[in-house]
Amino acid sequence: MYTRMDNSGVEDVCYEQEHVEKVLDVIKKNFDAYFLRFLDTTAGKGISSNDIQELQKKLGVEVRQKKKNNDLTANYKTIIRESIDDFEKDRKDYEVIFRQNWLRDLDDDADVFKSKTLRNECPIIRKTLANRRAKELDKYRASFSQADADWLLKVVYNLCVFGDEYQKDYDPKTYEDAQTYQDLSMELLDTDDYTAYGVIGGGIKTHMLYKVHPAIFPNRSRSAIWALWYLTNKDTFGCKTDSEFLMIDLSKNIVQQNYFYPYQLFAFYAFEIYKMLRDKATEYDAYIDPDYRYVIVDAFLEYIAMEHDSEISFLKSQIRDGGMGYA
Repeated sequence: MYTRMDNSGVEDVCYEQEHVEKVLDVIKKNFDAYFLRFLDTTAGKGISSNDIQELQKKLGVEVRQKKKNNDLTANYKTIIRESIDDFEKDRKDYEVIFRQNWLRDLDDDADVFKSKTLRNECPIIRKTLANRRAKELDKYRASFSQADADWLLKVVYNLCVFGDEYQKDYDPKTYEDAQTYQDLSMELLDTDDYTAYGVIGGGIKTHMLYKVHPAIFPNRSRSAIWALWYLTNKDTFGCKTDSEFLMIDLSKNIVQQNYFYPYQLFAFYAFEIYKMLRDKATEYDAYIDPDYRYVIVDAFLEYIAMEHDSEISFLKSQIRDGGMGYA
């Protein structure tokens, strides 16, 4: 069982509409069960009904009925509100960086941009560099140290322009009518002009865009890719190299999320999951502000990964030679 450890992303079949529809069918079948636990535990921050009932039995207390819809509605509203509050805590740091005119004027200050702005003022890069406990991030720190400052500046500028232009073309009245991943027009983000391999790769660049434009760019985090693996029942859907959401090399004891997973595909699956969460909001008398649509998707995918944290930690503990982390 082996998944390519290069930047080719996924097998060609993963881009075919028939394959995408098969993946979506499985996600939809698994969505309800995860969603109910997501609500029941307030995104993992509370105690589930089953746990409460088990505790009541042990204490000899009369077992109460499971939470009713009004309780779950309150939970959903709490999840939405708290997710947005958490999201906003460091959003300004990214907005300060993603300013076209400012980035354009930094041509002679690329080294300062790398050593000061990215290293110290960009939250996701700062936290990744500071995380000494995660051995797999040693390679990221080395890549950052060796990266060409001019190229890092160019990539961030390109991402900023892409985000601003996409935002200009964004029509909230028609956005949710998209039927295929091609309709979302994210393919450019999978090209070299928008990537500094090993430093600003699929995870970090999409996190940056997500923090500035949460209505249109989902966060392709490590947890999100793991969550898709679980939402799809770990199925290979006929892929020769196991699940498209994992990178596996048993010869090196490497099991990791596919950090080269194409954003154009991920964005579409996240888009479809948003619509499921939106429909559930209507069902439970809650509301998802479209300006924050992918904040709620991120919270849901983070919850799924958290639910399987023990297994994920075990799989990742098999790593010997390190990975690319957020990059």
